[in-house]
Amino acid sequence: MQVHAQASDEADPAVAELIAARPHLSMHPMDGLVLEDVPLNAVADALGTPVWVYGAGTMRRRLAELTSALSDLPIHIHYAVKANDHLAVLKIFAAGGAGADVVSEGEFARARHAGIAARDIVFSGVGKTVAELRLALAQGVGQINVESAAELAMISEVARALGRTAPVALRINPDVDAGTHAKITTGKAENKFGIPYAEAAALYAHAASLPGIEPVGIALHIGSQILSFAPYRAAYARAADLVRDLRAGGQRVARVDCGGGLGIGYRDDSGASPIAFAGALRGAFAGLDVELMVEPGRWLVGPAGLLLSTVVLTKADEKFVVIDAAMNDLVRPAMYDAWHAIVPLSAGNAVGAARPVDVVGPVCESGDTFANARLLPALAAGDRVAILDAGAYGAVMSSTYNARPLAPIALVDGSRWAVIRPRQSISDLWAMERVPDFLPG
Repeated sequence: MQVHAQASDEADPAVAELIAARPHLSMHPMDGLVLEDVPLNAVADALGTPVWVYGAGTMRRRLAELTSALSDLPIHIHYAVKANDHLAVLKIFAAGGAGADVVSEGEFARARHAGIAARDIVFSGVGKTVAELRLALAQGVGQINVESAAELAMISEVARALGRTAPVALRINPDVDAGTHAKITTGKAENKFGIPYAEAAALYAHAASLPGIEPVGIALHIGSQILSFAPYRAAYARAADLVRDLRAGGQRVARVDCGGGLGIGYRDDSGASPIAFAGALRGAFAGLDVELMVEPGRWLVGPAGLLLSTVVLTKADEKFVVIDAAMNDLVRPAMYDAWHAIVPLSAGNAVGAARPVDVVGPVCESGDTFANARLLPALAAGDRVAILDAGAYGAVMSSTYNARPLAPIALVDGSRWAVIRPRQSISDLWAMERVPDFLPG
């Protein structure tokens, strides 16, 4: 993967190139930037900024594209809820036939509330609690991905106490470098995730002997924002070898959960190809007679979302463009040095001569920076911009740091749009707080 850090040797794509690479976006001479069929200025006029906007039609099209690419494989798609857990988003993917991949009780409850059956949910995560396991098993979860021998023992104990049988897949750590940012790689030996590959066969046999446990297969997930398919091929080859070894030892292996991690294009590139991904799966598992599962998140929702913001002011001879969105809204640039395209909403602004500027937010942290030396047309106070490809790991990672209320979210669907989360009020910031009586005043 390339995280597209702020400091990059790549030339910044022009505004026209960025829009042309995204079929869900267009620039209208009068209305400005349009998502699907909705002018984004109309959303900003109604809700103010900062404001998140998602495209429902874009999500559906991407799910359909991925489904089509995988159609000749015995496979099921489970949307990775952590990427964007809004109920409206979950309902869109559920209606498209996707299950869910969750990593907490809250995500499990959200998926269920959105109408996803428990049997279509995979429960992943390295630190599941007894309470989470009890809830998942009581509701009939489809699969639990086991991360360690200690967790396997916990699941057996909980399942036995409930009189249930837990369908489990052992998550292996294949020790494959996905080439991603250090903070989002998950399949190397030094990462906290999964069972060491060399220990997996013995633990699988042990699982088969435990009460309340039904081993159904193996699982793996090597990272996020993967653009090269060589790591997938290496990891899947190791998984296929393990399946053969387990079967040779008399074990039943019905499934391989292949994880997610498909990357998107943050610049003017297309990102990872679902057809190439299907080829990697086909090459590794052809003739193995296993059910496959994949857990995409970012690839489905990332391009479908953006963050609208207004320029507050410029300073230092216009070197700094200060906008009203901040790192509390979109933390990825501060956390990962992530590169997000920034596009003016006005058609007039979009065609202006570009010059390097730093786009920064108002939070009292030097890390509250969206772009350094970014080539952008001239922007003045009151102009609006869209930060693109923010549908994944955007609003879901927001905070109220600096006592900044959470931004509203709008959902576009063709020419229609609706508010799916109102702007948090200032008083909401302390609505859950209590001041003890023994404090003075």
